[in-house]
Amino acid sequence: MSSITAEAVGQPISASRLDARDAQQGTAQSESTALKSGSVGASATPYEAGSAKVARTVPYPIVVAFSVVGFVIAAIVNVVFPQIAPVQFKQGQIWIFLLNGQEAYLFLLAALVVLYVIIGAVDARDPVSAGRYRYRAQFRFAMGLLLALWDVTGTKLQVLPQPFFPGPAQVLEPFVTDGNYIALNTFYSVRLFAAGFVSGVVLGVVTGVLIGWFARAYYWVFPLLKITGVIPAVAWMPFALTLMPTPFIAAVFLLLICSWFPVAFLTAQGIQSTPKMLVEASRTLGAHTPYILFHVAIPNAMPSIFTGIGMANSLSFLTLVISEMMGQPGGLGYYIDQAKEWSAYNEILAAIVVMAILFSLIMKLVELIRGRVLRWQKGLVK
Repeated sequence: MSSITAEAVGQPISASRLDARDAQQGTAQSESTALKSGSVGASATPYEAGSAKVARTVPYPIVVAFSVVGFVIAAIVNVVFPQIAPVQFKQGQIWIFLLNGQEAYLFLLAALVVLYVIIGAVDARDPVSAGRYRYRAQFRFAMGLLLALWDVTGTKLQVLPQPFFPGPAQVLEPFVTDGNYIALNTFYSVRLFAAGFVSGVVLGVVTGVLIGWFARAYYWVFPLLKITGVIPAVAWMPFALTLMPTPFIAAVFLLLICSWFPVAFLTAQGIQSTPKMLVEASRTLGAHTPYILFHVAIPNAMPSIFTGIGMANSLSFLTLVISEMMGQPGGLGYYIDQAKEWSAYNEILAAIVVMAILFSLIMKLVELIRGRVLRWQKGLVK
């Protein structure tokens, strides 16, 4: 957030400020034409370009085997190496299976092997999908080796200090024995995040459009954005917990604050970057201000808006965890705080794994929405 400076947002769109952008239009149009014609860059994706050389030298079945051999090594390491640290596994039920953490870990590795073999067989029918599979094979292999290394250096040989760094089998144990409680806290975090993040994004877009297009709104609102936006949201936590009726509403307020600033700032910047010739051409054709705003300025600002949403996503997730650890009656942060009291470090790492998966899914969802809204950029921006 500190990398965003208030000076980067100029005055709202006006004839005098739009004149200053005319000099940039020729360069931008030339670059766009060059990109469309294919004279600049390449349209191939990384797995299409980077895997073409490998595709001619390594047979596809070997690539599939290479993708899963890391997980096979991890399973062998788990079975062969002795458990030096005193660890007692508890059993729990997953669907119809009665497993402990050790068995759940081996089951997970076997499932990953079967899954990636099936994916490889299906992707072999399509050259693009096969290229994508080849491109990710090294990462899958490295992921399996990383699991094996983690297992060995953890509770197997105790290279890492115990009990602060439990092995992967110990981290999986809470999902087996306490899966319903983890799922409940995950749902609570998702609900809180959705309420605060969506509210902040909507308010940020509205604020950014107002201060980017209307001079009077810029005069009154931008100083407030400049002063309050750079303050970390968690600094408002004592006031939020005191003034808001419930801890949930207080956390929503904090998430709203931390997501509002980057979205509003970059939305205003995108609105102000609308090319003058597009605005003047629209007015020449008889378009009124609302039409120009919604059909010219806002579409032009969409890349900046989604950049702000991506920044707000990271900041909101950080604020979510902090607020749950300091005042919420539920959530993954609350789960971590409880586990810390009992020195249950495997439960702490289990919650961190859930957070990583959850944040990755949210980022993927934002990317899918961005790709859908900005599909006109396909082939121009990678």
